[in-house]
Amino acid sequence: MKREAYFDNARLILIFLVVFGHIIQPFKYDATWINTLYTWIYTFHMPAFIFTAGFFAKGLGNKKYIMNLINKILVPYFIFQLLYTGFYFFIGKEGWQSGLFSPQWSLWFLFSLFSWHLLLYWFKKLPPAAGVILSLAIGVFIGYIGDIGHTFSLSRTFVFFPFFLVGYWLTKEHVMFLKHRIVKSAALLIMVTLFVFIYVAPEINTGWLLASKSYGDMGMPESGGLTRLLVYMTSSVMAASVLAWIPERQFKLTKLGERTLYVYLLHGFFIQFFRQADWFHVENPLHLIGLGLLSGFIVIVLSSKPVIRFSKPLIEGQVSRIRNIFQRHRHDNAS
Repeated sequence: MKREAYFDNARLILIFLVVFGHIIQPFKYDATWINTLYTWIYTFHMPAFIFTAGFFAKGLGNKKYIMNLINKILVPYFIFQLLYTGFYFFIGKEGWQSGLFSPQWSLWFLFSLFSWHLLLYWFKKLPPAAGVILSLAIGVFIGYIGDIGHTFSLSRTFVFFPFFLVGYWLTKEHVMFLKHRIVKSAALLIMVTLFVFIYVAPEINTGWLLASKSYGDMGMPESGGLTRLLVYMTSSVMAASVLAWIPERQFKLTKLGERTLYVYLLHGFFIQFFRQADWFHVENPLHLIGLGLLSGFIVIVLSSKPVIRFSKPLIEGQVSRIRNIFQRHRHDNAS
């Protein structure tokens, strides 16, 4: 599929918000305005990011396609699961012990991404509207299963799948409808209104936006389904509103939108180190701006060619390249 500047811009902005959201998370209880910004970002950044992943999904479903998914998604997952486990132990992070199928922190996205591609095999056979409705029904129902959670990333896989499926079915023309002036005006009003609402409303449990726990664990074993429907509506409207304001033109940094997976997988080493070292504190808006600049710096560095060249064998599942590097190294030493 030909790359579009609009979608690369969207992915770049959203991955920046992923990094920024993670870097300010420890400070959300320090001030209402930080918690408001954090919650506001989480209403849309992963749903929109997952939507763009679905937009570029092929979903062929044949044996070659499945094997390619294993190589491109599962192999990096297992590699980084081991790397993050070792890194957490090294920095002294509590709870570093984790099973191979209980994703460390942000690695849930890889496991879920693999599952979403597999689910397409069945859902693409259904009429689009029926498939989306069914995926929403499953996403609501899954929260009633008490043991649903981080293992195999089951909760997030089913809860976020509707956004991936909608992305798969929509065309560029559908998305560009958001660029109409009246839609953009409404989108701006929606984004501002929600920000104000979050600021003045009683504390909102952001666990609903993370989608990693059952309704029982969230303290709403009976009415959790209604809350999830409300979250679905809020996230859908917010994701559409943000996408309406993504620029379509090519910028110098637009190309970095092609490398968001590298940023996603690698930024955790920075974030978790910062948290463990307790380097930062947010006491005023200037500190928050500083963390925003730091987040942008992390995105640019992790999207740079040297980092890409070094980490590509790990992230793109090119295990054979790693083996060849070590073989050449042994050969050079022997000679």
